[in-house]
Formats: sequence, structure tokens, C-alpha cells
Amino acid sequence: MAEVRLVVGLGNPGPEYAETRHNLGFKVIEALEDTLGIEVKQRKFNARIGEGLHAGVKVMLMKPWKFMNRSGESVAAAAGFYKLDLRHLMVVVDDRALEPGVIRIRAQGSAGGHNGLADIIEKLGSSEFPRCRVGIGRCPGAEAVGYVLGRPEPQERPLLNEAILKARDAVLHWLRFGLDKTMNEFNKGPEQ
Repeated sequence: MAEVRLVVGLGNPGPEYAETRHNLGFKVIEALEDTLGIEVKQRKFNARIGEGLHAGVKVMLMKPWKFMNRSGESVAAAAGFYKLDLRHLMVVVDDRALEPGVIRIRAQGSAGGHNGLADIIEKLGSSEFPRCRVGIGRCPGAEAVGYVLGRPEPQERPLLNEAILKARDAVLHWLRFGLDKTMNEFNKGPEQ
């Protein structure tokens, strides 16, 4: 059987959240759906999932279909079901510490104030899984909820669309070449 890789994009379900900054993880999964020809519509693990083959591995694409701060339930259920090595999990998440258009691939780390990542770390009992952080830009802390759940300004959209495609390409690179080569390829330039 082919090795399983699980790619999880974080977002909030429902049309009212579809175009918000916080849903960039879902947008990256949608870009991967188009590129890989995988439909993410099967209901399993309280998520929408799809599966296919790429670069000789079985690829599972997942959008947890719960609010962001409960994403870990879906991820942990899938990881347990597939007996997943956490190195074969990639979580795609929006990040306020990075400028719009910037992505960073990390092998592990803290939640960095992201409730979805925090829940995944708690439910898995580990922070040692790769993640692709997609920049949405800084905002004052008190306004964080309104900012992440807000819609991007017109001038942000081209940068965010570019970041979605960069993140998609980074995930595809990871599936084919592994984490170290992907970090070397995609983490160029100063962290913003």
C-alpha cells in the first residue's frame, strides 16, 4: 500500500467565512484539489476529505468541518485511523506574524497564538508535525478576531492569491521531495 500523507487546510465552515483571511488554509486545499484532480467532498472524521495519488504517495486532502478552534478532533481522528507518522502530516494555516504573500514551511513549533494549531497540538499530544504558514499580515492584538475573520482589502488580494499558489506549490514539493528540500526551496528571503 502507498504511504499516506495528510494535508489539512484550516478554516471555518460556512459561506459567511469563505472569503475571510482565516480561511486561507481552505483556499490552499481548493488549489490542491484543482491541481491534483482530487475532490474534497467525502464526509469523514467531521471533515471534508478527498484522496488520490501523487508522486507515488496516497494523498489525503482535508478541511476540518468544525470551527477552527476544534480542528484537532478531525486531524487526530484521521491520524489515528491511518496510523499516520506525524512527519507525514502538513497543516496549512494563516499566520498574522507574516506579511501577506509570504509563506514559511516549518518542521514543528508552537501554535503561535493560532487557535486551530493549538487545538491540533493538544489533540495530537505533539507539536512535531510540519506546517505551512501563509501570511495575512499584522494587526493590533485587540483587533485580532475582527481582522482574521474579516475580508481582505482589495490591495491585499493579489498578494494573498499569490501566497495561496506558493503554498500549493510548497505542499506539492513536500509530497515529492520531502520537508528539508521544501524548506530550502520555499523559505528564501528574510522572515517578515
